[in-house]
Amino acid sequence: MTDKPEKFIDENGIRSDKRRANEIRDVKIEVGVLSRADGSCYLEFGKNKVMAAVYGPREVHPRHQQKSNRAIVRYKYNMASFSVEDRKRPGPDRRSIEVSKVSREALEDQIFTEYFPKSAIDIFVEVLQADAGTRTAALNAASVALADAGIPMRSLVSACAVGKVDDTLVLDLNKDEDNYGQADMPIAMTPDGKITLLQMDGHLTQEEFKQGLEMAQEGCRQVYEMQRKALMDYYSKKTEVLSTEVTAAEDVKGDAPEEPEDVTQVEVLEDTEDTKKIDDTNETGDTKETEGTKETGDTEETEDTVKAGDVEELEDSGEEVPDTGENADETDGQMDESEEEISNE
Repeated sequence: MTDKPEKFIDENGIRSDKRRANEIRDVKIEVGVLSRADGSCYLEFGKNKVMAAVYGPREVHPRHQQKSNRAIVRYKYNMASFSVEDRKRPGPDRRSIEVSKVSREALEDQIFTEYFPKSAIDIFVEVLQADAGTRTAALNAASVALADAGIPMRSLVSACAVGKVDDTLVLDLNKDEDNYGQADMPIAMTPDGKITLLQMDGHLTQEEFKQGLEMAQEGCRQVYEMQRKALMDYYSKKTEVLSTEVTAAEDVKGDAPEEPEDVTQVEVLEDTEDTKKIDDTNETGDTKETEGTKETGDTEETEDTVKAGDVEELEDSGEEVPDTGENADETDGQMDESEEEISNE
């Protein structure tokens, strides 16, 4: 821990890190940094470096924790052992448990948990480097990660801290101001001004409290604009990449040779004079074939009828019937029978 400075704010109203009383630290937000998480965010808030990941909605384990009418939200805040100057003992402690509880309550109110009954939404926040205001930085990162995961929310949650140093209210305390300041008040709220988290360590008068709320509201508004811009930039680039890939795929498909179709194409002739001639010719040909077939059939029937009639007339008159193919076969059969009888005798 560094020594306490003699003054936090100089005569010109400039703080030790070259900011004015109503200015926040530089903020950097990156969306979708973890491929295995449903939603993720990397955030730098001054010298704070925070990573947030969201998983879910997913099945609840253990089962007895599930709610039949809504999803449960689980928030885990953890500071890495190397995040502070003096190595921190790994694992949860009283402070991390308390921060996890209040942060979960701040976010859960803005999530449509009723859309996902019997499921869980898990939020993991890891502080990689700490420099005052880690709980507010973690909340900002977790809110962006929830949006990246596609979790339905009423609005984003933005957080910022207000403090008092040298009897002056300042926005977004740095490390020295947090360690040696007179008061510290982290606040989380929605863009419409609804407060989802408010804690205070120290003493403020009623007038200072009101002024601090106004300063925090302005700070949260600035953070919200950065969160929104980071999400829009990320998904705009993602949309451009997808559209480029689709266009490239269509170009490749267009350059490829077309495969011949197996379907037989039948050309439809227009109803012209040539077409009518072809139709007339076909009809005439069909008629002739039909007539020829009928004539042939009639001739054959007539010949058979005449032959049968002649045979009957000859038999009736007692005349000898000329041998036909059928009579010859009968005669041959009778001769064969006579030969068999002679041989048997």
